[in-house]
Amino acid sequence: NLTSFTNSNKKLALGMASLKIDQSLGKLAATVDLGVGKRAEEFSYNDNGFLAYLKQAYVSYSLTDKLKISAGKWATHVGYELLDAPLNRNYSMSYGFSYGPFFHTGVKADISLGGKSAMMIGVAQPTDFVSSSSPNKVIIAQFSTASANDHLKGFLNFQGAKGKSQFDLVLNGIVSSTFAINYDGTIASNSGKSWSSNAVYLNYDPIAKVGFTLRSEYFNDVNSVVGVGTSIFQNTLSANVHFNKLTIIPEIRFDNAKDKVFFNKNNNLNQYAGNFIIAAVYKF
Repeated sequence: NLTSFTNSNKKLALGMASLKIDQSLGKLAATVDLGVGKRAEEFSYNDNGFLAYLKQAYVSYSLTDKLKISAGKWATHVGYELLDAPLNRNYSMSYGFSYGPFFHTGVKADISLGGKSAMMIGVAQPTDFVSSSSPNKVIIAQFSTASANDHLKGFLNFQGAKGKSQFDLVLNGIVSSTFAINYDGTIASNSGKSWSSNAVYLNYDPIAKVGFTLRSEYFNDVNSVVGVGTSIFQNTLSANVHFNKLTIIPEIRFDNAKDKVFFNKNNNLNQYAGNFIIAAVYKF
């Protein structure tokens, strides 16, 4: 396929083993997040050695109850999906996640605006680099708000550098105790050309131990900004079966492209791709 973290075929594989440590002392806090496995390596694809396993490492200081400053490396604020499998209901990733930023290294300020609203603004190294000799830095920002009962939340995300920009909107809506609708829409530009993704996530939990998520995404890269060179409509249906701290995720995914971009088992190009995954996720 053409997305992240699930490119093995007919294999048993270790996606990632993670260890995250948080420590706080008064107004000062620190986080170290380590990951081992293919998923962690693809996340830090620009790094070698120990840095490839250092998913996040940052310190924060609360200047006031409304202003916090953080510095280091952290997972991106852009998009709905996250690196860590326990935090997603689909195991495979969207095109929007795969071609957006993975992480940032820099300094940011989190500002409470009162009520349910907040903003973040910062400056970082070029996207997905811990260190870089490039003089061009990236401006990152986020505005977030929510309804009084938190049944509707919105996040407007941005990253921009010289000649490049990305705007992203995430909406989380709780319809009932068993049903939720989420949306992630993004458009990114590079030297006047752009790619975009629009994804809807339907979450249904009929009982506490079983849930279902249908992700439908339309991805457009007809200008070949990220090298795909076509538009793709994908649908992913995942079940989440919970056994205490263990979650089993059987998943069926179908991708339909405008052009022939998927290789089949005979190394011929097709417009269509079908995948079946069974993932085991344990969090403690």
